[in-house]
Amino acid sequence: MLRRCLLTFVVLLCTMSFSLAHAHGPSRLKVKEFITIDAPAEKVWQTVGAFNSLSWLPPVTNVVMVKGKPDQKGAVRQVFVGEASVMETIKAFDSSKMMLKYKISKDNTALLPVTNYQSTITVKADGDKSIVTWKAGFYRGDPNNNPPENLNDETAIGAIVGLYKAGLENLKVIMEQ
Repeated sequence: MLRRCLLTFVVLLCTMSFSLAHAHGPSRLKVKEFITIDAPAEKVWQTVGAFNSLSWLPPVTNVVMVKGKPDQKGAVRQVFVGEASVMETIKAFDSSKMMLKYKISKDNTALLPVTNYQSTITVKADGDKSIVTWKAGFYRGDPNNNPPENLNDETAIGAIVGLYKAGLENLKVIMEQ
């Protein structure tokens, strides 16, 4: 009888553990890209740190400041790709450290298949060159189990990696002219 109760308890415990392991939802995803640019860090920072402009980021067609100053925590911009847009808010801005931290404050998963996106971009001097690092943490576009392909982990990571690589490579071309 004791053996049977113990076996029942073990089966119940395993079932509960399996259910809990699959019920926690998606994991936070992370991406980090960097590039070395043959230009002084201060020059690169003037372009990268301009929250009111994303002229170096290929898919972006317009940036509109909605609230605040483009070098102040809490400032909000609307970033357009054609007619679609996302809203982004500065979380931290430090010119002396050449660091900008921002988050998407109004998602648009049709434009960028992520949610709860937060990003940091930094510029570091490396002699007369610059190292630009762009990293983000985010969740896929659909938090449910078995998301559609266009909102799953792979698509979310691919979209951010593609955006970051295209942006950093274009920034390098612009800065090295």
